[in-house]
Amino acid sequence: MGDLTLTKTRMKEGVWEGLLRRDGDGDAPPEITVTLDEQPISGVEVIPDQAGGWALRVAVPVAAIADGVQTFLIRDKAANEKLGSFTLIAGEALDDDIRAEIDLLRAELDMLKRAFRRHCLETM
Repeated sequence: MGDLTLTKTRMKEGVWEGLLRRDGDGDAPPEITVTLDEQPISGVEVIPDQAGGWALRVAVPVAAIADGVQTFLIRDKAANEKLGSFTLIAGEALDDDIRAEIDLLRAELDMLKRAFRRHCLETM
């Protein structure tokens, strides 16, 4: 097992960001590969931070933004170990997604609340 720990910080403007920390000794920046469909992607940056770790930035390729589920795997190249992953979900795949169902239920609940309040006002 490797000595690197990856913690996601955010995804903003098409760039996934995380923090890398090394548990053991060593100051050498880690070699990180990110793959999509087992193909390495470009736009991966490992930047030293002030806390002794590294900021990892992964620019999501425009070609990866498509209908369906796209899963990116983040690996430590030296240890050949998976550190983490992130997923993009778009288009038709969302029709069956539970989060989309919850959003629809919230919208229907809001509609029912408005109708109920209107009914209460009219019957007073």
